[in-house]
Amino acid sequence: MEYNYKYDEMFLEADHLISDQQIKEAMSLLHQIIDEQPDYGRAHNHLGWIYENKLKRFDKAADHYQAALHFSPGYPAPWLNYAYFLSNLQRYKELKEHLEKCLTIPGIFTPYIYNEFAIMNELQENYPEATEYYVKAIKKSLNAKDIEGYEESIERVKKKMNL
Repeated sequence: MEYNYKYDEMFLEADHLISDQQIKEAMSLLHQIIDEQPDYGRAHNHLGWIYENKLKRFDKAADHYQAALHFSPGYPAPWLNYAYFLSNLQRYKELKEHLEKCLTIPGIFTPYIYNEFAIMNELQENYPEATEYYVKAIKKSLNAKDIEGYEESIERVKKKMNL
């Protein structure tokens, strides 16, 4: 069976439109992809992001993120985007389970997952656990700027522990 690159090209164009802040045009293209190819998970991911971040339609965002995870389980982006989504909505029980699954996804950037574990714990005032996860993020990171950010987070947690 021959692969149809049409939807990849449409997806890349939608991605470019999002980068250029042409959200309406990107949404139209992403919906066209979904209408023609309902199992195109990458389009669902981008729609989830738009519904969450641009339109604040959290119900629609959740539906599209979950579709992206279902249809494209090997695509790392929706795993991280859905983690951010759950964190923003303070759905910590679901977030913890989701982050644990994230660590099993090949190609996912583990420092960001550990950072999300840390943020989740910090927001719940579990400061020792937060610090442990920031340290894990540092150990898995090769980016000096990211490491600096994790170190700043550890210092922030230390201040909170002293309150």
